[in-house]
Formats: sequence, structure tokens, C-alpha cells
Amino acid sequence: MPPALRDLQAAFAAQLVGRDHAELTPHIEGDSIPADARLRIYRHHVGHSLGAALAATFPTVQALVGDDFFHALARDFVACELPTQPVLAEYGAGFSVFVADYGPARGLPYLADVARLDWALNVAFHAPANRRLAAADLSAIAAERLPSLTLDLLDGAALIGSDYPIDRIWHASQPGGSSDAVDLAAGRADLLVLRRADDAAFVALRAGEAAFVASLIDGSPLEVAATSGQQADAAFDLSTAFARLLGLQAFAALQ
Repeated sequence: MPPALRDLQAAFAAQLVGRDHAELTPHIEGDSIPADARLRIYRHHVGHSLGAALAATFPTVQALVGDDFFHALARDFVACELPTQPVLAEYGAGFSVFVADYGPARGLPYLADVARLDWALNVAFHAPANRRLAAADLSAIAAERLPSLTLDLLDGAALIGSDYPIDRIWHASQPGGSSDAVDLAAGRADLLVLRRADDAAFVALRAGEAAFVASLIDGSPLEVAATSGQQADAAFDLSTAFARLLGLQAFAALQ
């Protein structure tokens, strides 16, 4: 009796990540190339394709560790996590968590945060271009309603916080970036990642701005979010911060 399709699919998926299943061989048609050789060729092709997809999504990580290290890192990640969607741009959501626990990368404590930034830029780049909130949109709202107003960030936007200066690390890792060493003790970075017209980018936020944005992401109204900003930074000014975020077109239009 032939195995169930579900069992064959599970065995095939395991085969792709290096766990050989001899029971697959009788179900693989071969001619001049034996079935087990066909499986090895296909495994190599899949591994190469997924590694290339990860390199495209995490270019800063690759630039930091070099091609050989990244190849081993990507290979080990693929062995643990295969894609669940047909679009390779959606592959790699768990990569930063994997990097954080990856033994050979323990000497690079900022690497997982850089991976989170790369992933956030990828998500923002592929996010839909929804309409953005403008100052004129707020003019129709009564002043007494503004403190209780809740705002959504643009689709694909993300707040990335790190104990390391990952913004400087990112810039230094770009083609043509500075060759000067980045001081890892330079302090915390809080970055707001946003979709732009043709790409994605990030801006550095002050501590109060980051707390304000984090509170808005949690669904808090402006008044509560402003309190969060002031608690994080006594110099936080709601009008200044809000005007800056409006200028960055960080908010989605009101529904």
C-alpha cells in the first residue's frame, strides 16, 4: 500500500533540509540519474534559492558577517524553517530570533537587532501604499476630541529598539559606507521604519518620541501616548513630536 500523500509531503520536506528518508526513493522516477541523486540535486537547488532569498532580505547581516558565514547561517536556518508561503519576500520572519540563539554569532550581540531592522525594511517595502494622514485631515476634528483620538501607523511601519547603535551599524555596512569603527557603547537606538514612495527607510527617534509611538501602536489615544512620552523623557513635547511624525507621513489616514 503506497504511503499517504501527507506522509510523502512530510518526508519530502524533511529530505530538503537534510534528513534523508529512504522510503522516498521508490516514488522518484529516474532515468540516467538515480533517484537519490535527483533528491540531492533538488535539495541543493532549494537550499541555494532560499539562501539567496535570505541574502536579499538581510543584506546588512550578510555585509557584517561576510559571505561564507552568512551561507552557513542561512543553511542552518533553512534546515530549521522552510517557507510556508509561495512568496519568498515573506520568508525570514523568524530569522532574527534564530540569529539571537545562533552559537557562532554570540560574539556579535547586535546582529539579531540588525536582522530585525533588515526584516522591518523588507516588510515596509512590500507593504501596500495606503493613504497617509495629513495636517488638513485633522482640521475637521473638534479640539476637544483630539486627546481621545487613536491613530494607526502606516501599513508595514515598525518601531525597532536596540541597546546598540544599529542605525550607525546599518549605515556603515552600506556600499560606500564609512570605514570608521562604530562605537558599540554609543547608546541605544530607537528607529521608526516606514514605507516610502519607491523604497523603505528609517528615522531615529528620541526616547520620548519612541515611547509615544510605542503607546500609539498599543492602541492608546493621543493623551495617554503623550504621557508615555513625557515619562520617558521630561523634555518630550507633544506638539513638536506630533508635527515631526506628521511631516514624516508616519500615520495612516483616519477611517
